[in-house]
Amino acid sequence: MANYVPSEDRHRPPHLRTASAASSIVGAEGVMTPRSERGPLLETDIERLGGASRDSQYGSTSGNIKASQGRKKLRKKIQYYIPSFGWIPKYSTSSLGGDLLAGVTVASMLIPQSVSYASSLAKLSPVTGLFSASIPGIIYAFLGTSRHMNVAPEAALSLLLGQAVDDIRRDLDDPHGAEGDAVGLAVATTITIQIGLISFMFGFIRLGFLDVILSRALLRGFIAAMAVIILIEQLIPMLGLVPLEHIVHPSTTVEKLLFLIENAFTKSDPTTIIISFVALGTLVAVRMFKGMFKPYWFIYRLPEVLLVVLNFTGTKKNVDILGSVKVITSGTFFQFPIRPSNMKYLHRTTSTAVVSAVVGYLDSMVAAKQAAARFGYSISPNRELVALGASNIGASLIPGTLPAFGSIGRTRINGDVGGVTQMASLVCSAVVLLATFFLLPWLYYLPKCVLASIITLVVLSLLQETPHDLIYYWKMGAWMDLLLVTLTFVLSIVWNIEVGIVVSLIISLLLVVHRSSKTRMSILGRIPGTDSWKPINENPEAEEDVSGALIIQIRENLDFANAAQLKERLRRLELYGVDKSHPSEDPRRTQATVLVFHMADMDHCDASACQIFYELIEEYRSRGVEIFITHLRAETLKVFERAGIVKLLGPDAFHENVANAVAKIRSNSW
Repeated sequence: MANYVPSEDRHRPPHLRTASAASSIVGAEGVMTPRSERGPLLETDIERLGGASRDSQYGSTSGNIKASQGRKKLRKKIQYYIPSFGWIPKYSTSSLGGDLLAGVTVASMLIPQSVSYASSLAKLSPVTGLFSASIPGIIYAFLGTSRHMNVAPEAALSLLLGQAVDDIRRDLDDPHGAEGDAVGLAVATTITIQIGLISFMFGFIRLGFLDVILSRALLRGFIAAMAVIILIEQLIPMLGLVPLEHIVHPSTTVEKLLFLIENAFTKSDPTTIIISFVALGTLVAVRMFKGMFKPYWFIYRLPEVLLVVLNFTGTKKNVDILGSVKVITSGTFFQFPIRPSNMKYLHRTTSTAVVSAVVGYLDSMVAAKQAAARFGYSISPNRELVALGASNIGASLIPGTLPAFGSIGRTRINGDVGGVTQMASLVCSAVVLLATFFLLPWLYYLPKCVLASIITLVVLSLLQETPHDLIYYWKMGAWMDLLLVTLTFVLSIVWNIEVGIVVSLIISLLLVVHRSSKTRMSILGRIPGTDSWKPINENPEAEEDVSGALIIQIRENLDFANAAQLKERLRRLELYGVDKSHPSEDPRRTQATVLVFHMADMDHCDASACQIFYELIEEYRSRGVEIFITHLRAETLKVFERAGIVKLLGPDAFHENVANAVAKIRSNSW
C-alpha cells in the first residue's frame, strides 16, 4: 500500500501527482508524519486539523467560542455594508471640534454654490439646490466609506440636468411660467431617481472598477468642455442679456456663443456688468490672498463665496435679483418620485441620467481616493456606488432635487480645515437645512449676476489643470489620450455633452478591450552557464540555444478575451520574434519544430481559452511540432485534464521546469 497512487493521479506525471490528505498528519514539531507510523488518529489530531472534539457535542467552551466568532463575523459584515455602525460607536469627542469647523466651513461655501447651480445651471428654484446640498449628504454619511467626501450638487451635472430641462420646456407654450416650473421639477426628479437607481445597481453588481477602465483623458476632455459651456452660459447673466435671451432662444452652445458675440457690446447692461465683474474680481483676489497666507489657518478658512454674497446682497439697483423663494415648491413636501407625472419624461432623460451617473461616480472616486491616500485609510468603490445611489434616491423624494456626487474641491477643504469623520458631512447638511428654512428671506436682494460670478469662479478651478495635462500628454507622446481629450471637447461643444461623453466612453472601452485582448507572451532564452531561462527582450545576454525550439512564456491568465488572439500572437512570435514588424514583411525566423510553454504565471484558464488552446495544439501537432508544457500549476492541470489537453499530449509532455523539457528535447534529437 505504500506505493498506492489514487486513480485520478495515475495518468499524471509523477512530479504533478497530489498527496493524499489522509495519509499523513502534522506533528507537534511541524513535521509531516505518515499515518501508518502514528497509529489511529487521536482526538487531539482531529482538533488540530480543524475538526470538532467530543466535548463540543455537549456544549463545551468550543461551542461558545464558535458562537462568539459567528457574532463577530456578523458584526463585521454589518459594519461593511453600513459603515456608520463602525465609526459612530467609536466616535471620540476629540474629533468633534475639527468636524464642526469643517462642516460649517464647507456649508458656508456650499450654500451660495448650490443656490447658483440650481438657479443658473439647472434653471430651477434655488431651494432645490439647497435640498440637494443637505439630504444626500446625510444619507452618504451613514453609508459612505470615505470620511472626508462631501456629497452635494456639482456644476457639470447641474448643467446636464438644466439642458435636459430646457430641451423639454421648449415644447411648452410658456416655458418660463408656472407650467414650465412644474415640468422642470418633474424632469429633475426623474433624472435624479434614475441616477440613484443606476448607481445603486452598479454597486450591487460590483461595477466599482469603472473608474479604473475609463481614461483620465476622457474625464479631462469632459471637464474642459463643461467649463467652457458653463462659462458661455454664465456670461449671459453677467452681461445682463437674460431678457434678450428669452426672446431669441439660442439653444446650442455654438448658438449661445454667437449670441454673445453679436450682443455683448451693443445690448449689455452696464450696471450688471460692473456688479458681476467686481464680484468675480473680489472672489479671485480673496482666493489669491488665501493662497499667499495658507499657513495662517484663520486666513485660509475665510469663506470668500459667503463674503461676496453678504457684501452684494441688498443691492437695490436696476438688476435682476433672486427674489422670494418658497421652501415648499409643490403640493406636498415629500413625494414618491415614481409617479405618472414624472415617468412620462423617462425615455427623454435616460441618456442624461446614465452619463451623469458615470461621470459623477468618476469624479467622486477621484475625490475619495485622494482623501483616502492623504489620511491613510481605504475605501470600497462598490460601497461608494451603493452609498451615492442611495443618497440620490433619498434626495429624489423631494421634488426637483439635483443629482449629488462628491467634489474634489469640497473634499480637499473638508480635510484641510480639520474634518476627521463623516460627522463633518452631517454638520454641513444641518447648517444647509437651517439656511434653507430660515436664511432664504435674507437673500431676497441677491443679484443673480453675482450667482453667475460664483459659478465662473468654479469654471476657473475646473480649467486650472487642463493646460498641465495637455502639455504632459504632448511631452509623453500620448497621442491617443490627446485624441480622446480633443474628441470629447469638440463633440461636447459643437454637438452636445451627451454625444461627446458617450462617443469618448465607447472609444475608451474599445481601447481597453483591444489592449486586454492581446495575450502577454515572451520568447525565453538561456542565460549562459546556467539553467535559468529569461525573456530575450528584457535580458540581452539570454540566448536561444536549442535548434528549432521556441520557448514561450505566457505571462497572464488565459480567458475568452485574450485567448482569442492566442494563435495569431504565437504565429507572429514564431515568424517575426519580439521586434515590431508589419504583417506584409517577410518572416525573419524559421518555423519551429518544438514548442515549449512556460506557464508559471498562469493561475487560471477558462473553458473558452482551453478550447482555443486545444485547437492550437492540434494545429501544431498536425505540422509535426512537438509540444511541451512546464511550470504548470495544480489547479490549471485539473482544468487541462477536464478539457482533454493532458490526454491529447500525454504525460511525457509535462515537465517541472524548462531545463527538464530542454533535456528531453536534446535526448530525443540524439
